[in-house]
Amino acid sequence: MKTPEQIKHIACQVIEDEKKAIAKLTEHIDDAFVKAVQTIFSCKGRVVITGIGKSANIATKIVSSFNSTGTPAIFMHAADAIHGDLGMVQPDDVVICISKSGNTPEIKLLVPLIKDFGNTLIAICGDGNSFLAQQSDVMLNATVDHEACPINLAPTASTTAQLVMGDALVVALMECRNFTAQDFARYHPGGALGKKLYMRVDDLYRDNERPRVLPTTPLRETIYEMTSRRLGCTAVVAPDGSEKVVGIVCDGDIRRMMKTHERVDHLTAADIMSHNPKTITPDEYAVKALEIMQSNAITQLIVTNPDGRYLGVVHIHDILREGII
Repeated sequence: MKTPEQIKHIACQVIEDEKKAIAKLTEHIDDAFVKAVQTIFSCKGRVVITGIGKSANIATKIVSSFNSTGTPAIFMHAADAIHGDLGMVQPDDVVICISKSGNTPEIKLLVPLIKDFGNTLIAICGDGNSFLAQQSDVMLNATVDHEACPINLAPTASTTAQLVMGDALVVALMECRNFTAQDFARYHPGGALGKKLYMRVDDLYRDNERPRVLPTTPLRETIYEMTSRRLGCTAVVAPDGSEKVVGIVCDGDIRRMMKTHERVDHLTAADIMSHNPKTITPDEYAVKALEIMQSNAITQLIVTNPDGRYLGVVHIHDILREGII
């Protein structure tokens, strides 16, 4: 058994080896990479990604990344392809074949069949002289000097290089498509990530109470409005019926009032309110509301129309309840 220090050294060495392998990939981003991006971008079908062994595992991840960023893709295992799954390849599809050696028996059997179909074949390969590299229409060089394993056999640095080359394609295509956060949300509606991207303030505040007072409202009534509505604050609106927000009274204002006033019976909302409260409109994303709260160390925001008319209150508990944090 290795000592703890030896184990740490081994792990660090693996990371260093793979870091070097990734860094070297920049030397292989050439006209072939540009052609691959252009080919996929103009593809009227899907991207069919295939491989065998560890390369197949990398292929499934790249398929997932493509699908989630606006490039339709499917996975086809190279071994299954030659036993019937080749039927999933349609005339307008582009095929990406991933292989370190480019010379495995399954690849040698599969590649001519794809070529006979007339589909464009893109290779992500670690050997430019291999069968796959020579038969492909576009070859993306994912060569590594050596694997990170001590016997230079287990796919480690090579699969990392394949994955990074795939990610480079994914991101380049995102940029070409002007893919936005809103586009991303369409494909990720579930979970906290999806909610961050699509949930808006309008989805959160409508079921809350709507505490409001006028500037002339006596302090006792103002405090009652705050506590009975259970939001820790109340909006102060203009007395002219416009419902324009002119201030807010929250817990902090009450505490400051208790420190500075010995007698409070004569006070009104206008005497203790904070002017120019932080507000947000219903169409803003919930994550924007969270950012405003966090940056200002507050727990609620006044929700208004763009013209400043009071609509309600969104509380940080609303955001917590949805799992956005």
